[in-house]
Amino acid sequence: MRRDFTEPAGGRSDLVIGREVPFGAAREQLTRGGSVLLHGPAGIGKSAVLRTLTTEYARTARTVLRCSATESESHLPFLALADLLGPVLDEVSGVLPAAQRTALESALTGRGESTLQRDGLALRLAVLAALRALAAEGPVLVVADDLQWLDPASTELLGFAARRLGDTPVRLLCAVRTDGQEYDRHLRASPPDTRVVRLDPLTRAQVSALLDQRGFSGLPRSTVREIHRTSGGNPLFALELGRALAENPTPPRPGEPLPVPTSLRALVLNRLEMLSEEARRTLLVASAGARPTPALLHAAGRANAEAETAQAAELGLLATDPEGPAVRFAHPLISAALYAEAPAPERRAAHAALSTAASDPIERARHLALATTGTDPDVAARLAEAAALARDRGAPSVAASLGLLAARHTPPDSTPGPDGHRLQAAEDAITAGEVDLARDVAREVLTRATAPGERVRAWMVVIEAAGQAIGDVDAVFPQALADAGDDPRLLALVHYQLAWRGLVVQGDFAQGREEAAHAALLAARAGDRSTELLALAFQAQAETLMGHPDAPLTIERARQEPQDPRVACHHNGAGSTRYRWLVMSDRLAEARSTVTALLREVRRRGMAESEVHYLRFLSETELHAGHCGRALELARESLTLARDAGIGEGAGAMQAALAEAAGGDVERALALAREAVRRAEEDGDAVYLSRALAALGHAHLVAGDARAAVDALRRVRELEAGAGITDPARGRWQGDLAEALVRTGQRAEAQEVIEVTRAHALRLGRGSVLAVLDRAEARLRAARGEHRSAVSRLVAARDRLAELGFGLEEARAAFALAELRADRPGPVSYDEAARLFRRCRALPWLRQVEAAVAARAATAEPAPVRHAAAPDCLAGLASMERQVASLVMEGATNREIAARLFVSVKTVEATLTRVYRKLGIRSRVDIVRLAAGRKT
Repeated sequence: MRRDFTEPAGGRSDLVIGREVPFGAAREQLTRGGSVLLHGPAGIGKSAVLRTLTTEYARTARTVLRCSATESESHLPFLALADLLGPVLDEVSGVLPAAQRTALESALTGRGESTLQRDGLALRLAVLAALRALAAEGPVLVVADDLQWLDPASTELLGFAARRLGDTPVRLLCAVRTDGQEYDRHLRASPPDTRVVRLDPLTRAQVSALLDQRGFSGLPRSTVREIHRTSGGNPLFALELGRALAENPTPPRPGEPLPVPTSLRALVLNRLEMLSEEARRTLLVASAGARPTPALLHAAGRANAEAETAQAAELGLLATDPEGPAVRFAHPLISAALYAEAPAPERRAAHAALSTAASDPIERARHLALATTGTDPDVAARLAEAAALARDRGAPSVAASLGLLAARHTPPDSTPGPDGHRLQAAEDAITAGEVDLARDVAREVLTRATAPGERVRAWMVVIEAAGQAIGDVDAVFPQALADAGDDPRLLALVHYQLAWRGLVVQGDFAQGREEAAHAALLAARAGDRSTELLALAFQAQAETLMGHPDAPLTIERARQEPQDPRVACHHNGAGSTRYRWLVMSDRLAEARSTVTALLREVRRRGMAESEVHYLRFLSETELHAGHCGRALELARESLTLARDAGIGEGAGAMQAALAEAAGGDVERALALAREAVRRAEEDGDAVYLSRALAALGHAHLVAGDARAAVDALRRVRELEAGAGITDPARGRWQGDLAEALVRTGQRAEAQEVIEVTRAHALRLGRGSVLAVLDRAEARLRAARGEHRSAVSRLVAARDRLAELGFGLEEARAAFALAELRADRPGPVSYDEAARLFRRCRALPWLRQVEAAVAARAATAEPAPVRHAAAPDCLAGLASMERQVASLVMEGATNREIAARLFVSVKTVEATLTRVYRKLGIRSRVDIVRLAAGRKT
């Protein structure tokens, strides 16, 4: 196929979702002129990546040869070779010797009796010569899919040629199925330097993106998580499961597995027919159990469990578990398909057996529910008890599932009724981060509930499920207030959410504070301590950010006994508020220990949203302390969890942007910050909009775009002024704005920002903010020509930031000091700034130091060269070797050279060894002698 090769392009982003890393590796290898072997299990996406790479590289290849084998055709000799060379046979036959041409034509056309035994050498040489002839006219790309089904003759001939192509511009792009098998034996059909690229299962977030891209975007996140678990991250299986759910008008009920389409059942269950009926029933019991073991199967009445599971393992249905005696299916889809294939009475019988055999009370209750049809108050009570036990164990997702099962088995006239169980399940789902499930359950309850208490609880779930997009449920508040009537307990719940509305939607901290205080009074009157504590924590947080003098007192009120343990560790509770106050008060060590303890507790309780927030808080703390690498890891983990659960994604992107700007990639920081701004604007979230804009302004500043930084940070100033936020330690953006204003020549505005912020920082005792302002003012004074004053202020700011433990800000002050001294004549050293940035692992800042050093070296007046031998002497050295040799000639030690060039001492030593060898000398003394010999 010539260069006009075309193929329907779905766009690389469509075909390689979740394949960026292996795709990049394969692309890099092909770009270098190498060959690639993709491998992985069936359905993992090899063919999709293969097609995408082929489409991309067909544009640069003159000839594309392709074959795709099937198992049913693998016995036909030379079939793959015919697919590859058949279309170009007329072109290459003229350049082949007669014997080779005859053998090749016979093999490709089927005319004659050519075989490897009879014409082996001629055929081998003919294939090699054909590829070389095609390559002489331009690059050749050979594409072979499903290499495992290639007929042996074609495999042998292709391998012979591949091993002898050398520098000939022929690239092989192959894919092979490896279900736990080694790929080595398939390399014989590839050149020696072939790069092997494995395609691994997709993550949960990648499966979600794939389903969205293919049109299955309406699935709840909890369902997507189940699709990921059942598919094992296999994209083909995930898409088939998504299609089956989209086509099924009735979604599976709680506790039931996903519907498995017929296509997948046939794919994974074709070996079941070889099992005995009893062995199949044993596997059904295993598929119904949560953690099946031989002992559990025995207790469930499967007397020959060991022999029957051994038979299943031989057929590849079960996998051996090296860590214990568990019965583990070779793939989760096998278990799901086996369960879906079984008749309903057999499934109920399996659950009935497990309801007495299981040792865990939660499992016994779940199996009892799935074995029971219709309502049963005793079963419902058992399920409610199991849900409470799961809640105490920190498994709110399990509690929600059990609560919905309890609702199904609860008679309508019971107390609590079915909707009571449903609302508790919805609240558990909120805790677990399954907000879509919670919202759907609450909406269902609202269609029929008449009791004020149930209706207000359902409204609260709807509001909580909205997250930061609370403005989207504005219409809920009048209905909730009407349902609450004059009940102080219900009114407290509504006014607490009104406090959040005032803060998030209207950006009014004063209004939010007033609503929270009112909610606390109502809750206290009703004896609802949990709501009272949440309202007090909100009030304290608002007062902290406003710089209100009552903030410490309100924090202590929120921490007084009696406490609700769940509220105490909640991300909107008193513990979180105290953490924020500690960070803003420059008490980083206490803040770190506080948030670490909170994170440990919410993980124990399975509080997904709180875990997302506390990971972000801990990242923020580490960033202030100058531990940029650790901050980046935590921010990425928080953002991954946020994306997975669909909660706090904007806030996660904001913190990840700050962490990337400090210790990662600046372009990535800018992209994340823009995402955070977009999400906040879409959600109407005034609180995080200012934080996101502050992150965007900071990223622009690190990227060197001071004008864009000014534009973003001016918006932050306007938003915070309108919200009544006066504490500069809330976002710590003022120093960045002042510095950006100085860089853009707007000195008067910079001075105003510094003076206004300093007044608030002095009033509130924000030492680190004052030090950062001093750093910004030093730059302002330097711009005015007040060099001595600027230096003294910078030195004081650097020392104060070091004392407070703000490592990254300390390093920035040291960098500013070096830049200030670079504006004056005489020697300048950036060593201290480089050392501090290295200690922080602040890679973007370290690159700025390197750029500053390079710029100064480029503008520095070169020393006079008195002899022409010096450049000739060093001309044969690499760039790094010349730099090291030159510094040795200046008398620098290895440690000094390492510091100047931002490399390790070991690197300097290794480079010197190469210099000695190339110059034919033995020591650094000889290098100095070379320098001395150049003088006249």
